[in-house]
Amino acid sequence: MTSSFFRSPCKIPTMKRFEQKSYLGLKAASYNVRIDPFRRTKVSCQLQRIDSSMTWPVIAHEEVLVKSKPAEPVIHQPLDLSRRARRNRKSPTQRAAFQETNISPDNFIYPVFIHQGEVDIPIKTMPGRYMLGWRHGLIEESPIGEEAFNDNGLVQRTVGLLKDRFPDLVVYTDVNFDEYSSSGHGGIIREDGVILNDETIHQLRKQAVSQARAGADVVCTSEMLDGRVGAVRAALDAKGFHHVSIMSYSVKYTSALYGRFRKVQLDKKTYQINPANSREALMEAREDEAEGADILMVKPALPSLDIIRLLKDQTLLPIGACQVSGEYSMIKAAGLLKMIDEEKVMMESLICLRRAGADLILTYFALQAATILCGQNRKISFN
Repeated sequence: MTSSFFRSPCKIPTMKRFEQKSYLGLKAASYNVRIDPFRRTKVSCQLQRIDSSMTWPVIAHEEVLVKSKPAEPVIHQPLDLSRRARRNRKSPTQRAAFQETNISPDNFIYPVFIHQGEVDIPIKTMPGRYMLGWRHGLIEESPIGEEAFNDNGLVQRTVGLLKDRFPDLVVYTDVNFDEYSSSGHGGIIREDGVILNDETIHQLRKQAVSQARAGADVVCTSEMLDGRVGAVRAALDAKGFHHVSIMSYSVKYTSALYGRFRKVQLDKKTYQINPANSREALMEAREDEAEGADILMVKPALPSLDIIRLLKDQTLLPIGACQVSGEYSMIKAAGLLKMIDEEKVMMESLICLRRAGADLILTYFALQAATILCGQNRKISFN
């Protein structure tokens, strides 16, 4: 299993209002949406059966009708206030006019996972998400991950297919070692368990060039290895790929929210950042910018709102936020249990990332949110 992601702008004005009705239904459904440049994209949706033992009864007390009385003033003299902020919130038109942060499909990156089989595999812990099948090919894992820079590899062929079908699509590819490594780690491992930094970067350079050759617009250095951005930039330029951008995962915390679809949980504390640290995050981001990064990414997203704002105030580069699988799954699970309005919480989470300073949001909600913003929301149910 490996991944690539892409952005697809929807040609509509930026929408300010984003509160919508819940779309959860009771039956599996499919729907068509029109989001340029996909033309028509069919999305199948299922609703997972919930074990009754996981729910609890809600007792609704009978309403007692009480005859209303005219409101009586509790004060005789209004407060002498020079400013009443509520005046600017008294009508929908005023609230929309004064909204400071906007969001549109242009802000989204849609992550796609692919695997070597033919059938789309549902990710049980991520309702509505699948590992998409490919009819040919096999990812060969090895201690040094040579398959990562195979020009006929799974990611490379997928990039070529997408660019041939949708030439205007902006494709981001993951320059990452763990999907090709037999250990599952983001680097070559020495016999004593130490991640070999420089040896791994030598392989990542070749992986980035191979992805650029396949047609990638942006390569994403997603492992927290020292010097990776400068090495990849030099490798791309040496092969004539000066136009290919680098989005660096400059701040990638060791988070428990990652990998809800992975079978193995690995300790990556020696190369990912301690979630308790902010100065270290700023240091890593500054180093990546100095090495030639074009975009700085923060991961995970919602727990890192302060870091997104910190970077936004410290750099002129675009800032990305990666809303990871655990963040997606929590909203989906709570929505399925009717504990929250899934659609409203989804949109609130995205607008909060924009408010914090994110220019780009990599999110599994991208297609769903873009559908709402494009004004083509339909009632759907998710597995």
